Amino acid sequence: MYPEPGQVLHFSEDPSIERFVPQKNAGRPGPYVWAVDVRNAPSYWFPRNCPRAMAWSTPTTVPGDRERILGPGGGDRVHAIEYSGLDALQSVALFAYRLPAHGFQPIGEPEPYAMVSTDPVDPLGPPEPVGDLVHLHEQAGIQLRVLPNLWPFWDAVTASSLGFSGIRMRQARPRP
Repeated sequence: MYPEPGQVLHFSEDPSIERFVPQKNAGRPGPYVWAVDVRNAPSYWFPRNCPRAMAWSTPTTVPGDRERILGPGGGDRVHAIEYSGLDALQSVALFAYRLPAHGFQPIGEPEPYAMVSTDPVDPLGPPEPVGDLVHLHEQAGIQLRVLPNLWPFWDAVTASSLGFSGIRMRQARPRP
């Protein structure tokens, strides 16, 4: 589930949103309407409150880091969740809203992790069911790992030359 040219996506478990109004998020600048582009869409193929750690190969990734963290399983990207999130991943009803890309600006350094608008935004149509999230990862060639605890993986990723992102990590199990 990716945006088409000229679009960004907003993923939600709520299929009844008729208009997106900028909102303030704790610890973030704003208020904004949040969305994602093609590169960041896979980071949101999860239930909203599911902690996840993600890593991917970049042009500056050292081969040893790629082999050690991404491994021989194929692909240039891996997403990891904890076992406690697996049932929700397999059963959540997730929807994608297609929004017009004009009026959205990238946010995040050194690489943008989202697109934001300070104006209200009307969806281009009704929300689309995203479907089977495990299958979506498979179709995209993204490894999906289920771990007892995210922190050892996160620590390895953040100390490596891979690109990475963590979402809802405060909700992950405590460090071992």
